[in-house]
Amino acid sequence: MNKKKLLTGPYLLWAAAFVLIPLAMVLYYGLTNSDGSFTFENLLAIGTVENFKALCLSLLLSVISTAVCLLLAYPLAMILVNQKVGQTGFIVFIFILPMWMNFLLRTLAWQTLLEKNGVINQVLSFFGLPSLQLINTPAAIVLGMVYNFLPFMVLPLYNVLSKIDRDVIFAARDLGATSAYTFRKIIFPLSLPGVVSGITMVFVPSLTTFVISDLLGGSKILLIGNVIDRQFQQGSNWHVGSGLSLVLMIFILISMIFTGKYDKNGEGGMF
Repeated sequence: MNKKKLLTGPYLLWAAAFVLIPLAMVLYYGLTNSDGSFTFENLLAIGTVENFKALCLSLLLSVISTAVCLLLAYPLAMILVNQKVGQTGFIVFIFILPMWMNFLLRTLAWQTLLEKNGVINQVLSFFGLPSLQLINTPAAIVLGMVYNFLPFMVLPLYNVLSKIDRDVIFAARDLGATSAYTFRKIIFPLSLPGVVSGITMVFVPSLTTFVISDLLGGSKILLIGNVIDRQFQQGSNWHVGSGLSLVLMIFILISMIFTGKYDKNGEGGMF
């Protein structure tokens, strides 16, 4: 037993070096000023007009992206569950394959498609249609979020739906339940852990992202992730950046509590 405990040593060292220590540094800088004195000013910086606007916009776009992912992923996951085993494995592989590509490259590809002289506007011009303003818009940011984070919604839903006993569904049909009633009373309640897990895994990275908004939103649209990034990279103000990060962590903790409440057994995992 002691030997098995020793095997956890490397993981504990890894967690301490790359999780606990960085979190402790963020906590320290977020609750102190340049003199090292305790203060809440860094947290209250979220109340400035620019920062509060960025936070509200981040929440709005994250909710929209999460809702779109859920609407697209749920029927797709149901289709995958109803496919033959060989076909399902191949289709799931197709969804996982883009995740092997660098996140930055995937987003740059969309920038090439959406920019003013990009592929989409060139196709429209070829057919004599007016060009569209696609890049540097909130819609472009939402599109980038949905594209990058959709697999994080599909896989938990597929994992949960595939575990539902088909005999329960057949029994409901035999008792006269319609497809809509069966979905509302049986399938959806049983798939709730996957729904909650998927929502969390899409909402959290959407809320904290700054790469997507940088590349597809340009300097015109600032999300809270961009504000924090600028505090660290351009302003070299680790105290305010850490304070804003702590505010953002509140929303992440709420999401984790929400997930723990509805997915106590971890049924909504990606695999």
